Amino acid sequence: MPKSKVRKRAVYTPPTDVLPSPSRATKKKGPSPTWYPVLMLTLMILGLAYISVYYIAGERIPGMRDLDSWNFAVGFGLMVTGLFMAVRWR
Repeated sequence: MPKSKVRKRAVYTPPTDVLPSPSRATKKKGPSPTWYPVLMLTLMILGLAYISVYYIAGERIPGMRDLDSWNFAVGFGLMVTGLFMAVRWR
């Protein structure tokens, strides 16, 4: 059986209107400031501590007693804010 010919593919070049123009240079972002990871970790630990204190002594603390189940929203809100900061950390 004869061997088939190998076809050469043309190199793809995208249209010029799709390529980014040199005038639109992307601005490189530098590293995050030194306080950023400190604040990020502080928020995560503070949220965890808030939920822990609510479980241990929530009924004895007047402000936590008034919030009742919203204490979880406060604690998880702090932790999620720290998590969103972790995603944007450079």
